[in-house]
Amino acid sequence: MADFKRWKEQRLLRADGSRKGTVDELIAGIVQLLNDHDSFCTTSSCSGRVVVLEQPPLPAPAEPTTGFEIQKRNCTWLMVTHRICTVEDVLTALKKATDDAIFKFEPFVLHVQCQELQDAQLLHAVAIEAGFRNSGITVGRKGKIMMAVRSTHCLEVPLSQKGKLMVSEEYVDFVVQVANQKMKENMRRINRFYSSLQFALENRDHISSLPVKEREQSSTEQNNTVDSHRSRRKSKGTQEDSECTSSRKNKGLESEDDTESSFFH
Repeated sequence: MADFKRWKEQRLLRADGSRKGTVDELIAGIVQLLNDHDSFCTTSSCSGRVVVLEQPPLPAPAEPTTGFEIQKRNCTWLMVTHRICTVEDVLTALKKATDDAIFKFEPFVLHVQCQELQDAQLLHAVAIEAGFRNSGITVGRKGKIMMAVRSTHCLEVPLSQKGKLMVSEEYVDFVVQVANQKMKENMRRINRFYSSLQFALENRDHISSLPVKEREQSSTEQNNTVDSHRSRRKSKGTQEDSECTSSRKNKGLESEDDTESSFFH
């Protein structure tokens, strides 16, 4: 515990090493909330972004290396925004390209080092419930516990080659609309995650402050409440599935997440 506290203090004193140099405004509250608790320390984050980047053809490496390392080192950012973008913004950025240009949407990502495995498990449960289904926990050889909050609704589309736009402006407008839909869903998930995280941490802190006997009783009641809530949701979902069977035969199965059912991932 003392080692984690000392490491966290040193970590939070470091300068922000990101390209922007500061935490994104949309998730500043989440980062502050986690770092205010002794059990967590955020190590990297991005609220989600729309990017146009230029990447020259990959050269043959002189030494063994990964393609990702080469791409990251050689790419040029022509446009980046953490908000909704316009087709005019993207077309203006593409005019700057002299090599291959790619349009990307990248959703919210957050990496948190946790003091105990149970801390990571709490964070993981909140992330999954909020819709960040690609979240996961890793435990290093020396016991380092990392929790990554991630989603799957990404988008990556090549738009130009050697500086020449390879698609119509109408198609560029289309992919921008798709990206903006994903960004809006990303923002909704961030808000759900923040609200759920606040509730989970407040509830945990309250239980921790109780005497042992009351703590055990409260934990049992909480688990029963969660199980009951999940059972009701499952029962409701089963009923709705039964009512919609005939409709689905005509319309086809629909994804439970409209955003993630888009053509681009």
